[in-house]
Amino acid sequence: MANYKFDAKAKYLDTHEWVRIEDGVAVMGVSDVAQDQLSDVVYVDLPAEGDSFKQKDTIAVVESVKSAEDVFAPISGKVIAANEALEGSPELVNQDPYGAGWFLKMEPADLSELDNLMDAEAYEKFVAEEV
Repeated sequence: MANYKFDAKAKYLDTHEWVRIEDGVAVMGVSDVAQDQLSDVVYVDLPAEGDSFKQKDTIAVVESVKSAEDVFAPISGKVIAANEALEGSPELVNQDPYGAGWFLKMEPADLSELDNLMDAEAYEKFVAEEV
């Protein structure tokens, strides 16, 4: 298994998206595992500010040299910011998936949805079994 990084403060979907609550705002992106499987990210199609999504809705599309993949909402909410830096530098997803490579900030609709997600330890076990 590759030497993947996991964010202990994040919760994960089984489709390799993460969400972290910071000052009441849900910050989300794709995991280190996802960016590794995608290979070199060349484009990220993000939703507009004000768009609302339900948990597990498609919220973005990531294009890499290998494929285009849907990105799913870890929790429901309304987009309050999209990471515009990804427009000019999509490689940030590969370089820093839990930091500069974040996708969206959302106003969470229902924080209890976090209970449906895996913590970092459970996600790490899930990845180990999947690979």
